[in-house]
Amino acid sequence: MTLLDDVADRPLVPLPRQPDGVPWPTETWPTGDDPTDGRLAPLLDSVMDPDSGHGRTRAVVVVQGGRLVAERYGDRTDAWGEVTGDPVDASTPLLSWSMAKSMLHAVVGMLVDEGRLHPDQPAPVPQWLPGDPRAAITLEHLLAMRDGLDFAEDYAPDDEAGAVSHVIEMLFGSGASDVAGFAASRPLAHEPGTVFNYSSGTSNIISGIVARTLRGEAPYRRFLHERLFGPIGMRSADPRFDEAGTWVASSYVWATAHDMARFGYLYLRDGTWDGTRLLPEGWVDHGRRPRSIDPADGRLYGAQWWVVGDDHGTFWANGYEGQSIMVCPGLDLVVVRLGKSTAECYPALIAWRAAVVDAFRA
Repeated sequence: MTLLDDVADRPLVPLPRQPDGVPWPTETWPTGDDPTDGRLAPLLDSVMDPDSGHGRTRAVVVVQGGRLVAERYGDRTDAWGEVTGDPVDASTPLLSWSMAKSMLHAVVGMLVDEGRLHPDQPAPVPQWLPGDPRAAITLEHLLAMRDGLDFAEDYAPDDEAGAVSHVIEMLFGSGASDVAGFAASRPLAHEPGTVFNYSSGTSNIISGIVARTLRGEAPYRRFLHERLFGPIGMRSADPRFDEAGTWVASSYVWATAHDMARFGYLYLRDGTWDGTRLLPEGWVDHGRRPRSIDPADGRLYGAQWWVVGDDHGTFWANGYEGQSIMVCPGLDLVVVRLGKSTAECYPALIAWRAAVVDAFRA
């Protein structure tokens, strides 16, 4: 589905600059008081309550004006949502799920800036030889999830109805040893550029391109830590790779909630960090500019980032089971929520994030 022109061409809300006198959170987050006159606290109480309809929340971190103004922590839970193990705290690495896609966007931007990748050129995928209709897919098509590949992103397929889940087969079945190769083998379902289809396979194809550009797993790991995670202080970040040497960037980064907030803060600050530009100018805008409407639920999508479409320019990294890094330029706000929630909880989480934004309105 294509966006209406008035949405796609709407001016982006400016990204705020670092406030004077506020240190960058490379080592520790500077702290501040809750500026919402008590409006935030009941929202945190609600999302931490496992009986509130939000699922089980493991961690919430709220940063406004560059300062950590609130954080809450819950419990570790197993695959069925039962409490298990030690409580979560600020030092506990938690799984990103699809929020890793937004981190992949940052990596691609760095390589584009160096002239090693070119968004508008055909994606360099070995399986897509000349004459193959998939050879028309560009890197930009992949970034915007408009590649046209036949890929079912179904986390709970109806086996009795014969439903197929390519994402489950890729991550846990025959594709797990080479996620990029598995996804790149899928045929076209639509002409490239014409249809939005959210696909973890697409992100792993991009990650495979990055792996080949950087020449293997070891240099890919170094790039992630030396160029992205290290400079912003994401010391807990633990990206996971498959047997083929590709970062499974659809799904797998473990990091603390504080470090997830650092990544959101990098995008809030337009890809700069403490006087150094890490992402090329305009690359954050590339990720947050809406290009598509998800036909399943009407949500806006940019490039490896989701877009709220509110008057504060809010955009967010979104992960399975309710993970989110929400970046709100108009209020100089980053909110991280990590937990375990079923799909039935997602509307409540969407409403909760909107209520948090409302709490910070002047």
